[in-house]
Amino acid sequence: MTTLHFVLATANPDKAREIVEVLSAAGEGIEIEPRDPSLPDVDETGATLEENARIKAQAICDATGRPAIADDTGLEVDALGGAPGVHSARFAGEGATYADNVEKLLRRLVGIEGSARTARFATVAIARWPDGREVAAIGTVEGTIASSPRGDGGFGYDAVFVPDECDGRTFAELSPPEKHAVSHRGRAFRTLAEGLRVLARVPSPSGAPAGTPSGASSGES
Repeated sequence: MTTLHFVLATANPDKAREIVEVLSAAGEGIEIEPRDPSLPDVDETGATLEENARIKAQAICDATGRPAIADDTGLEVDALGGAPGVHSARFAGEGATYADNVEKLLRRLVGIEGSARTARFATVAIARWPDGREVAAIGTVEGTIASSPRGDGGFGYDAVFVPDECDGRTFAELSPPEKHAVSHRGRAFRTLAEGLRVLARVPSPSGAPAGTPSGASSGES
């Protein structure tokens, strides 16, 4: 089996952990290397999740000369017109903590009750090669925003997001395997893994399997 090797673009250790967990559980054939902390930050200037994911993947490809995997995630709250959306990580301003963002979200939803608190998470994941080839995938999950944080797990908005497909618990109240089974990130990266395995069986323009340097054998790791 051809093993595809990627540098992970995210500098967020919480996201990195989840991505590695999801891809590891999805089966063999994909190996992830952590981002070198010496690499410069990437400005997320895109207007959409897809644009930001592509910007990050391309930046790491350019900096390392190697294939990269990146993602961008947004929380879309219907009562807020889809906000915070692409600005989810910076909803409460540059340098905001998870708690800052959650506090602002709950403050904006004061007076909005029950079924009017619908929301969804979306993740766009992109694997990109230095020659410009890429595979992209999206994952979403519908839910509602709780009136107050619950649970000690997860990160970001997990303590206030209640997925429709579970039993009323927030993401932060689920075990990691339970969360990955229904989460936006889990769905996006499982779909990405499937696409990468298909691509691995298709020769690249150099004649080598996708993800394999020209002149290298497909069995090298």
